[in-house]
Amino acid sequence: MDVYLRTWWTNFLPPLLEPILYLVAFGGGMGGMIGNVLWNGRGVSYIAFLAPGLISVGVMFWAIFETLYGSFVRMYYQKTFDAIIATPLSLEDVIVGEILWGATKSVLVAALMMVVIAALGLLKFPEALLVLPFSFLSGLMFAAMGMCFTAVCPTIDTFNLPIFAVVFPMFLFSGTFFPLETLPGWAQLLAGALPLTYTSFFVRSVCFGQSGSHLWGPVLYTAALGTVAFWLALALMRRRLIR
Repeated sequence: MDVYLRTWWTNFLPPLLEPILYLVAFGGGMGGMIGNVLWNGRGVSYIAFLAPGLISVGVMFWAIFETLYGSFVRMYYQKTFDAIIATPLSLEDVIVGEILWGATKSVLVAALMMVVIAALGLLKFPEALLVLPFSFLSGLMFAAMGMCFTAVCPTIDTFNLPIFAVVFPMFLFSGTFFPLETLPGWAQLLAGALPLTYTSFFVRSVCFGQSGSHLWGPVLYTAALGTVAFWLALALMRRRLIR
């Protein structure tokens, strides 16, 4: 947090500019050719469909990259972990702190993106405010996943493997840029196993002003997977650092 506040201007610019660039390029460019898309039984403009997907992607990227690259640099190059563990704090304190910070950045990014998207009239309030607490829950899940990758990747160069095998498939095939109904049946089943699919569904639902019991599915899935990833991250990081 201290480092973030010292470099706040470089951290604020990407989440503010990113949705503008995507909405102009894809929403304005491709949206003009696509027109409306069918989602959850209703027709919506492509730019309105895209906007919540951008928030979901931001939540994933900022959380998982924080505990992937950020945590690895602090652990391996800056030796920050060694310095903290030399105090009365434990290894578990350090790992939990890393995951919580990743989740916190997800909320900050989601809030900044929502400011831009709301200014374009693409959010329905007050339901859209549910994005913020869910961003923290989803951020915990993705941050814990990133910490698991940090624990098993021997060098920073090998991060390419989880990024291209896990992160980019979620980025492309989780209902962020197009409705999953357009995919073949088998591909829809695979997409249903991706964590970002549930984040996208929840965020898009509340951004469209929809709320109800159907949102408990994504919440419970995210909480369950986040819990498993959290404890797995603690175990894997303890094994790596003690070894």
